[in-house]
Amino acid sequence: MAVTIQQIAEAAGVSRGTVDRALNNRGRINPEVAQRIRRMADEMGYVRKNRKQVAPKKETIKIGIITQLAKSAFMLEVNRGIRQAAEELKERGIKLFVKEGISVDGDQQLRAMDELVQENIQGLAIMPTDCESVRLKLNWLIEEAGIPVVTFNSDIVGTRRSCYVGMDNRKSGRTAAGLMGMLTGGSGKILVITGFFSNPVNNARVDGFVEELKKSYPSLELAGVQGSFDEASEVNKIITNAMLNIPGINGVFVISGGQKGIGEAYKKLQLERRPYTIIYDLTPGNRDALKNGTADFLIDQEGYVQGYRPPLILAELLLKGKKVEEEFQYTDIKIKTKYNL
Repeated sequence: MAVTIQQIAEAAGVSRGTVDRALNNRGRINPEVAQRIRRMADEMGYVRKNRKQVAPKKETIKIGIITQLAKSAFMLEVNRGIRQAAEELKERGIKLFVKEGISVDGDQQLRAMDELVQENIQGLAIMPTDCESVRLKLNWLIEEAGIPVVTFNSDIVGTRRSCYVGMDNRKSGRTAAGLMGMLTGGSGKILVITGFFSNPVNNARVDGFVEELKKSYPSLELAGVQGSFDEASEVNKIITNAMLNIPGINGVFVISGGQKGIGEAYKKLQLERRPYTIIYDLTPGNRDALKNGTADFLIDQEGYVQGYRPPLILAELLLKGKKVEEEFQYTDIKIKTKYNL
């Protein structure tokens, strides 16, 4: 007897609608729940209707993806989401072409876009650098070449992109300020370390953090905002120099990569009591930082979802002409401590 959607729903402990969305890639659903449902369906022997008779595909649909900071640990989760989307979309005649950027570089992104246009892509998902040349190129792709664009992780104003998938970075900065205010009792000095000043993601987090400090914790002072280029050695150097030369620092907020340098600096300084510390992204190294007491709070932005969702949005648009209803598709702001890893 053929396995039904109802049987899968009962086995998975979800509704029929959730199973239908997972099996047919329709609507919004947690990617990991969808993956679990599809795995259970396969194990139970379910045969999807669209698998019984597969019509020959006339032409492969091509979607381009452009990322930044390829060597950062955060990109491990983003790339895992992209790979999962590529695997699922392959069955629907869609191929993903990924161009990985090493740094935050507008010229590099322009070259990547030109290369993808040569591949005849029909859609583009991009972590854009916020600069005029990239803005103009994206608008040309959208308006002249007819290629829909979805931004993820970082956004860019002044374009006709379909939507943005990622964290509300300004809100996450305000969240971090609230956490730091509670940790410090609302007094002291906070050292802020960003990655690249050219990265709009970093800037939005700093803006939100400073905005909330002024509003809710006016007695907390900034001991400076310094750029580390996402390098652990720079983070180490910045913290070491600041702690030795600026008295009263009782909080450190590291907005982007290079967090390994925090523990190195604290070990070198041999502090009786380290500053309260907040970091971003649930990477293996940052898990360890929470477990061993190097950091107090971690803010995670669901990198897997950011990599997984944009190609599916573009697929629905290209295959079905389905317009994107939500312009801002924010991922959750997840707060982690060593107690809830």
